[in-house]
Amino acid sequence: MNFLTNDKLLIVGAGGMIGSNMAQCAAMLHLTPNVCLYDIYGPGVEGVTEELLQCAFPGINITWTTDPKEAFTGAKYILSSGGAPRKAGMTREDLLKGNCKIAAEFGDYIKMYCPDVNFVVVIFNPADVTALTALIHSGLKPNQLSSLASLDSTRLQEAFAKEYNVQQDKVTGAYTYGGHGEQMAPFNSQVRIDGKPLSEFGLTEERWQEIRTAAVQGGSNIINLRGRSSFQSPAYLSVKMMEAAMGGEKFTLPAGCYVNDDKLGFHNVMMAMPTTIDSTGVHYVEPVGTEDEIAALQKSYQHLTDMRQEIIDLDIVPAVSEWKNDNPNL
Repeated sequence: MNFLTNDKLLIVGAGGMIGSNMAQCAAMLHLTPNVCLYDIYGPGVEGVTEELLQCAFPGINITWTTDPKEAFTGAKYILSSGGAPRKAGMTREDLLKGNCKIAAEFGDYIKMYCPDVNFVVVIFNPADVTALTALIHSGLKPNQLSSLASLDSTRLQEAFAKEYNVQQDKVTGAYTYGGHGEQMAPFNSQVRIDGKPLSEFGLTEERWQEIRTAAVQGGSNIINLRGRSSFQSPAYLSVKMMEAAMGGEKFTLPAGCYVNDDKLGFHNVMMAMPTTIDSTGVHYVEPVGTEDEIAALQKSYQHLTDMRQEIIDLDIVPAVSEWKNDNPNL
């Protein structure tokens, strides 16, 4: 059996629905034969491990633990869904305080036990600030840590595919940037439907707003339909991000990345950007859009700075001017 790497992949929060699905996706994509599942709830993560072993994936060694030192030591790649899930009536921002404290501890474990980790993907909400918190506490370089943001773009792509009754992969250029929350900035100026510019389809502003809302509220819709937050889509997309970091197919959907850019006017935030993830990490380029789209992105950025200030006020991370004391790479 051929694998992308033999290095240790750690999945944090593996006893939950996202974590267990990430583990299965990683096994099915043959990322590595060395998989460790970590969760604070022993029976849950042991049960996940038992199920995966009963799948009889060839060549894969799957272990589990509730001990963070055992879990993180030697890990070269980490996927973390180790926060509280979103429930009906909640926004992603409602999870901020509790999950950012978890993210701070997660970053501390990286610094203590696996400072030589290659790449980390943070999934749990609000992903922009949990990932930022983890980055500050971990001491990693910005290109070594990303957050899941592509799900917003695939939801926008899905909404366009339904609107024009085409296969979803026939929709290109449907991307959302900025925050992974109610203030995300969906772009449509680069959208093409089966190769044709969206401008040829006579989309009204009213209908665009309905499509936009479908994307922004995509997570809430899943909760309403299934009675729980998304787990299959975030699991698969985050594993595809990790596949790219391990040297597999490049990941080119928007991903969350650390931005501190004078030209763009965005400073000291994690946000979705036009990105590529490959074996060298996550890298972004300047977004292309209309004046209105860029204005929406700037508004989303402002919302991210407001949430950043909240975690500073809660003493979860220090003031921006002091970040280099915890992470010299920032």
